[in-house]
Amino acid sequence: MNQKINQKIDVLLIEDNRALSETVIAYLDLEGIDCDYAGTGSQGLKLALAHRYEVILLDINLPRMNGLKVCEALRAQGVDVSVLMLTARDTIEDKLAGFNAGTDDYLVKPFELSELVARVKVLAKRRSGLSKGLKVGPLTIDVSLRLASRGGQTINLTPTCWKILELLMRESPNVVSRERIEAHVWGDDFLPDTNSLKVHLYKLRQKVDKPFASNLIHTVPNHGFALRADD
Repeated sequence: MNQKINQKIDVLLIEDNRALSETVIAYLDLEGIDCDYAGTGSQGLKLALAHRYEVILLDINLPRMNGLKVCEALRAQGVDVSVLMLTARDTIEDKLAGFNAGTDDYLVKPFELSELVARVKVLAKRRSGLSKGLKVGPLTIDVSLRLASRGGQTINLTPTCWKILELLMRESPNVVSRERIEAHVWGDDFLPDTNSLKVHLYKLRQKVDKPFASNLIHTVPNHGFALRADD
């Protein structure tokens, strides 16, 4: 598991479903997370530009100004807040559209509130700059120095494998979808029919897992990949 770091987290929820919003806000409050609320995209954009939030929970299907437009507007204004897109859509095209607009993560409705909180905490820590050093079980990386080691043994990685490993560690123990990894590593240049991700994951496993007694990188069928240390 990642090391836990106590920090105050301020969240903005932009969602037009009032009942869902009330449920989410109440659950976040129980977790000690402060949450402002906006029922429209334009209202949410104004709040996001006027205040500093660690994470924005952004519904994609908002009236008039949808979530993609809100996210694009934030990035155009140079706002580097973490954005977690909430959507009922689960196609590759929709996810890539979200990542291209500048979202950091996706959560498909209906979702478990505990998973929502876990993702919020990961995203908040990522943007805070507190996670320059990441640790999952015996595996550690220093993001600023780009050093990786497992059990005291240095691991040398290619730039692409490093990008994949850093993403998996920041999200650990959550599952990261294939589409999310592809967008993170290759962005708009990625070709959907390429075999590149499979090849680089194989190379990464050869470095991170093969020389050791247990595997940290796990394939989750039909969902993606996760980096977990079995307790």
